[in-house]
Amino acid sequence: MKEFETAFEASYAPTEEDFRAAAAKAAGVPAGKISEVRLLRRSIDARSRNILRRYRLAAYLQGEVPPETGSYNLKQDVSQKPPVIVIGAGPAGLFAALRLICGGRRPIILERGRNVHERKYDIAAISRTGGLNPDSNYCFGEGGAGTFSDGKLYTRSNKRGDVGAVLKTFADFGADPMIRIDAHPHIGSDRLPAIVEAMRLHIEECGGQYHFSCRVTDLQQTHGGGWKVLCDNGSVFEAPEVILATGHSASDIYRLFIGKGWAVEAKGFALGVRAEHPQELIDRAQYHGPRMPWLPAAEYSLVEQVDGRGVFSFCMCPGGILVPSSTEPGTVVTNGMSNSQRNSRWANAGIVTSVEPQDVADFLRRHGSRPAGIGSEAGAAEAMLDFRHEVERRCYTVSGSFRAPAQRMTDFVKSRKGKSVVTALPRTSYAPGAFASDLNEVLPDFVTGRLRKAFPAFDRKLRGYYTAEALLLAVESRTSSPVRLPRDPQTLQHIGLPHLYPCGEGAGYSGGIVSSAIDGVRAAEQILSR
Repeated sequence: MKEFETAFEASYAPTEEDFRAAAAKAAGVPAGKISEVRLLRRSIDARSRNILRRYRLAAYLQGEVPPETGSYNLKQDVSQKPPVIVIGAGPAGLFAALRLICGGRRPIILERGRNVHERKYDIAAISRTGGLNPDSNYCFGEGGAGTFSDGKLYTRSNKRGDVGAVLKTFADFGADPMIRIDAHPHIGSDRLPAIVEAMRLHIEECGGQYHFSCRVTDLQQTHGGGWKVLCDNGSVFEAPEVILATGHSASDIYRLFIGKGWAVEAKGFALGVRAEHPQELIDRAQYHGPRMPWLPAAEYSLVEQVDGRGVFSFCMCPGGILVPSSTEPGTVVTNGMSNSQRNSRWANAGIVTSVEPQDVADFLRRHGSRPAGIGSEAGAAEAMLDFRHEVERRCYTVSGSFRAPAQRMTDFVKSRKGKSVVTALPRTSYAPGAFASDLNEVLPDFVTGRLRKAFPAFDRKLRGYYTAEALLLAVESRTSSPVRLPRDPQTLQHIGLPHLYPCGEGAGYSGGIVSSAIDGVRAAEQILSR
């Protein structure tokens, strides 16, 4: 087998013959001796005006057998097998359930939100009527937060698990097979719900169970060493093991742990704003001119060190829209999403900066709150939750609704203490609407100070980025969990709670759909190994 790279003009669609000819040249053999050419990766190279598509391929000679990629799509009856409770139907819980079935265990999935069809009505109501269902929204419900956030599948977690198996599983259940070779694969929020539903139907056909609108209110250890799980609807479930995959927004679960005296740790996360530009502006900057029909909506990735801390782009959505992602009444949270075609007129990304426990303790002291985070790991964790909630609450207070506090990027940078600059706002894709505000008065000083310095610096890397056409909306606060549920690095069990397996973003061990799926698989494999 010979791996190699080749490139063609972005406007040209290479044929199988083109790839075979390139393979023969790379392997130094006649084309007739190439038995198969596999496409491993494709990407856009726009570093010069001559834009290319680069392809990474593997050439197999006669007699060589290409390896098969694994999948977690195995049909078998586990209806009479021992149960494992899986709390959360996001990617960590979903792939944990699929892996348990492969290993002959019966998953019982408890999801606080509703299924993907009913969840769409709850999501629409936030913008149409201002009604928020705290258990079924953009963050909670079947498929988790990623279902309605573009379905990005790019990850750097290759050493932690089988990324190929995760991507093939998505393809098995209806995703475009090209996600397996795209450098930055995504599914799109218009297609992901049907794929998530197909996975659920497979799990149920194998004997697994789903329980929607079933929010966990308590976890109790049984005398036999297993677990009893109590839900708000009165349901009670028991199993030898529990996989806890609740997602990064499940503050009630973290507070349950704190209240019980179970180990919880504070951890850094990132907070900032959503920056929305005209997609045409990003296209021109990245493609050195107008975007041609054969090119996708341009993306960007930016990072800058400011005052010793990172400021960086997060969850970039080319051709996307902004959505309200609050999970608690009286709060404003923004996020981005895009459909498979990425064809809206806007581009958006979170522009965030790192927030550490010491930042939060100082902030709460200055604002008259208790001196959290001093002398107690649980206190520090609770402080992180309080801080996140306080910033989201302040954003809601500004407008008294789900309208997001917003400001032109240039006005935000020019504003200083005692000198607000707030001009009329450009149009936005954010359905609840934007409320003209000075974000320097809404967000914490240590956040705004870094962001003000970062935006002009970003312009030196991506010409035209710092512009009055860009709108900033607050707050982007759900980048990751602000706490971690500590676990044994070998067994993956909570350090003080045998047979309880925290995993995914909510437990503080992943960031994104694929890495969360991998972490769920790892938790399931630990259970199966017992």
